[in-house]
Amino acid sequence: MKSSLPPLAHRQRPQSLKEFVGQHQLLSEDGFIARMLSQGHLDSIIFWGPPGCGKTTLATLLAGAVEADFHKLSAVTAGVADIRKIAKLGRENQLKSRRTVLFLDEIHRFNKAQQDFLLAPVEEGCLVLLGATTENPSFSIITPLLSRTRVAVLEALNEAEIKLLLEKAAIRLALDHGCEFKVAGEVFAVIAASAQGDARRALNLLEMACVNLVSEEGTELTLAALAPLFTSRELVYDRDGEEHFNQISAFIKSMRAGDPDAALYWLGRMLKSGEDPLYCARRMIRFASEDIGNAAPQALQLAINARQAYETLGSPEGELALYQAAVYLATAPKSDALYLAMKRVAKEIKATGSQPVPLQVRNAPTGLMKELGYGRDYVNPHRDVMNPLLIEALPEKLSSSSFYRPTENGYEATIRQRLAEREELRRQRLSGGGNDRS
Repeated sequence: MKSSLPPLAHRQRPQSLKEFVGQHQLLSEDGFIARMLSQGHLDSIIFWGPPGCGKTTLATLLAGAVEADFHKLSAVTAGVADIRKIAKLGRENQLKSRRTVLFLDEIHRFNKAQQDFLLAPVEEGCLVLLGATTENPSFSIITPLLSRTRVAVLEALNEAEIKLLLEKAAIRLALDHGCEFKVAGEVFAVIAASAQGDARRALNLLEMACVNLVSEEGTELTLAALAPLFTSRELVYDRDGEEHFNQISAFIKSMRAGDPDAALYWLGRMLKSGEDPLYCARRMIRFASEDIGNAAPQALQLAINARQAYETLGSPEGELALYQAAVYLATAPKSDALYLAMKRVAKEIKATGSQPVPLQVRNAPTGLMKELGYGRDYVNPHRDVMNPLLIEALPEKLSSSSFYRPTENGYEATIRQRLAEREELRRQRLSGGGNDRS
């Protein structure tokens, strides 16, 4: 077979939007790209989607659909000088009523200054910017540039769409290499499933299988012949990007929902994808206070112990402690009462400022301070279990405030009952003519 041809993914690219596979949400009659083209214009667009979903192909086809002067750059290698040169051509084309399209692949790789430089030609309209990124634009693209573009969210191709591409590609391969070969029907399904929505990966796998595993005589490509190409499966993950935040969010919300199976799955996904186990442990420690709190006070200690166990054992042995903590946190009673109390306190402090400490709970290490009333009427709770109920430790202006409001879940139900009993006793003592509050 010939080995000097361009990659199959390049040779198989569609020549028109009608041949394009996938992204119906954008290209159907109701999709914004279809509506835009029907009106005869092309806006600047940021294409955001996973690898192999058609970002580059779609940009090329859009430029062709409006008969624009098309320029393609990669943000990995391009700089301001390249943008300046194309912008100059764009201004010249503008005088001839001709559009100029700049396709900037991996636009998230441009730094802030480079992105700033794009603003003027896009604002002038001498350049239509089509950017492609796998990163969330709200994290990687500066706000002024985002405000001048539209964001098109592309989805990973489903298995049926990838199978359609593979069937067409098999015909193309036979023609390009001038040989006859057969592909077992189940091969397309297996490659489509393995590609995980990445059309480029699927086409590359098919080409490698045909070039390396099929003889000139026309051997049939079977699952057995395909097996050597599937020694491992890559997991989609990026420790600093969109998938990182998506998966840690799924992990936290699985525990919050009381679903240990989902919590185990997302923890496992992150660990197998290369996430720092100690990052997962830190998030569980936070979860123990924020989402469980005093409903199960031991949750915090268990989460801390899991982190320490991992630091002692490392991977893979120490990961079991993280799995143990995830299951316990998922199944423990939940309460965000402490988290809400913290927010209420912060809000109150911001609103009321530096309120004075009540005299009753001030320390009085000198005679003068005692004369001024510091510590007057304070009763040590170890000496009198009743009188402390009359002590007011909050600033006078906040004496009726209630920041911590325990739920009925887990141990907080006990706390709630104790606080209710304390308040009732205070009420009785005060209404019965007990000691005045200081």
